[in-house]
Amino acid sequence: MKERFDYGQNPDKTQGGELISSYECDYMTADAEFLLSKAKYKVTTGREQRRDADVLCYQIRQSFKPGEITPEEANRVGYETAMRWTKGKYAFFVATHTDRQHIHNHIYYNSTSLDCSHKFRDFIGSARAVRRLSDRVCLENDLSVITNPKLHSKGRFLHYGAWLGRERQPSYKERLRASICDALAKGPDSFDAFLRLMEESGYAVKRGRGGAISFLVPGQQRATRLRSSTLGEGFDPGDIRDVIAGKRPLPKLDAPAPAAPRRVDLIVDIQERLRSGKSPAYERWAKVYNLKQMAAALQFMREHQISEYDQLTTEAEAVSARFRVLTEQLRQTEADLAYTSELMGAVVQYAKTRPVFEEYKAAKYSKRFLAQHEVELADYRVAKAALNDLLDGAKLPKMAQLKEKRRKLAAEKKALYAKYRAAQQEMRQAVAVKTNIDHLLGVTDGRKNKEQER
Repeated sequence: MKERFDYGQNPDKTQGGELISSYECDYMTADAEFLLSKAKYKVTTGREQRRDADVLCYQIRQSFKPGEITPEEANRVGYETAMRWTKGKYAFFVATHTDRQHIHNHIYYNSTSLDCSHKFRDFIGSARAVRRLSDRVCLENDLSVITNPKLHSKGRFLHYGAWLGRERQPSYKERLRASICDALAKGPDSFDAFLRLMEESGYAVKRGRGGAISFLVPGQQRATRLRSSTLGEGFDPGDIRDVIAGKRPLPKLDAPAPAAPRRVDLIVDIQERLRSGKSPAYERWAKVYNLKQMAAALQFMREHQISEYDQLTTEAEAVSARFRVLTEQLRQTEADLAYTSELMGAVVQYAKTRPVFEEYKAAKYSKRFLAQHEVELADYRVAKAALNDLLDGAKLPKMAQLKEKRRKLAAEKKALYAKYRAAQQEMRQAVAVKTNIDHLLGVTDGRKNKEQER
C-alpha cells in the first residue's frame, strides 16, 4: 500500500505535491492511518479477515480529455467524485498527475469506515457504478465523457488513452466561443438576431429560468450556458449586448499554446540498426530524424553561445555536477521528511495506546485487566517499540515541533524539486547535444560503437 501511495504522491507528477487533496486523513501518513483504523476495527467488532483476503484500500483512476481541464479543476472534480462515491464515510486522498498528455486522478480510499465499525462492500458491478458516477460529475462540470465505452477481448473497458487521437480536437467550449465571435463579427442588430445566427451555425438555443441562455451543439449531451463563469471574460449576455451596441470590442479568444521547444534526443546509429535487420524505409526515416536532432543540437549551441568543443564539454560537466548536487540535497530532504512523518505517526499511535497502559499500571498489572485488554496492550507495546527505534535514545519531541519541522521540510522539498527538474532538463539537453556532436566528429572515448541507453 505504501508503494502505491508513493507512486500516487510522486512530486514529479503532482507539481511538487500541490495537486493532492485529502479527506479525514493526512496523505503523507495515510498508509499508517489506514492500518490503524483496521486495528481499531478488529478491536471494535472482534472480526478479522484472513491476511490474504483483506483489502487494505481501494483505488479509482479518473482520466480527462487533453486540453479540456486544468490540473486544479481536475483535482476538484476528483475530490467531488470521491466524496460522492464514499458518501463521506471513508477517508481518502486524491492525487492529480500531469505527467501524461491526459491529466488524470489517482483516488485512494480506505476500506475501513471512519467510525471503524464496518468495511466497504465491493459489490458486483461496482466498476460500472463508479464509471457512471464519474461521468455524471464530469457532465455536471461540462467535461467530455466516453458515451459508448467499448470492451476489449478480456471483457474490461478499454483504457482511456486508446480513445485519444494524436491531435487534440477543440472542446465544446472552445467551439462555442469561436462560433459566438463569428456571429458577432457579422454585425447583428439585436440580441435576437445574434441568437438566430447561432441557430444557423448549428446550435440549439435553450432558454431557462430568468432569461438564462444556453447553447447545445449536435453530439453534446449537456447545454453550455452563456455566462462568463463558464466561457470566460466577455461572454456574459450583457457583454454580448454591449458588443452589438458598439460599446465594447469583440471578446478575445484564447491564443493557442505555443509549441514547446524541440527537445534534443540522441541520434540513431543507422548502420548499426541496418545490420540488426532494419528495413530501407527505416533508414530513410532515420536520416531525416538525425538531421532534425543535429539541427536542434546546433540551435542549443547558438543559444548558449558555444562555439568550441571544449566549451561544450565544460558546459555538459557543469550541468551534470549541478544536477548531482541537487539530487543529493533532494534525497537527503526526502529522507528527513519521511523520517519526520514516520515519527509523527509513531507518536500519534503511542499517544492513542498509552491510556490503556496507564489503566493497566493503575490496576497494579492485574492479570484480569491484562486478559480483558490484551489486544490494546499489545498495540501499545508495538507502538512504544517503534517509537524507541525511531528516537534511538533521543528525547521525545513535541507534536507542534514535529509539525513545524515537517512543514519546513515540505516547503524545502518543493523548492528543491523545481530546481531539480530544471537542472535535470538542462543536463539531459547538454549531454544529448555533446553525444550527438561526438558522433558527428567521430569521438568515441576509445570505445567502439558506444551506445547510450539511458
